[in-house]
Amino acid sequence: MSHDEEQSMNGFAMGRRVLAIMLGIALVAGAAYVFLSRPLKVAYVTLDGEATSTRCLRGKVVYVVFWATSCATCIKEMPDLVKTYERHAPRGFELIAVAMAYDPPEYVANYTRKHGLPFKVVLDKDGSIAAAFGGVNLTPTAVLIDKRRRILSRFVGEPDFGGSLHAAIERELAS
Repeated sequence: MSHDEEQSMNGFAMGRRVLAIMLGIALVAGAAYVFLSRPLKVAYVTLDGEATSTRCLRGKVVYVVFWATSCATCIKEMPDLVKTYERHAPRGFELIAVAMAYDPPEYVANYTRKHGLPFKVVLDKDGSIAAAFGGVNLTPTAVLIDKRRRILSRFVGEPDFGGSLHAAIERELAS
């Protein structure tokens, strides 16, 4: 094989690799789009014993936060979550605090009662709710859901309560 033929074959092989990588990226992007654009369908039971699901949230802007009583950042942000809920709830905003499967139910119930959390608190007893939201395993992790039950944004760690989070909620409530 001549030098020119060898270079041509190497270029062809590299082109195929680049094409395969681009195809892989497109498939991942497509899967992410489908996951994020489909309406969520998750059933859950609140601490108060109310059996419900995300289907009941159609027409509302929803913030779902995954938390644990052992998570210092989660506990630190709770007063801001209460203020966010109280500020936006009259306009069709819902907040659901999902306690992680490893959090002892009595700790969650005691914290909720002691601090008078005004929003729905849910125990994710078997991890199925965290799995339905894309395999959440870090706290705090939250998602903002639009009126058609589609995920708009995902937050890992404490969000910017004073700016971007409230702006996103306001924008969705106005739409």
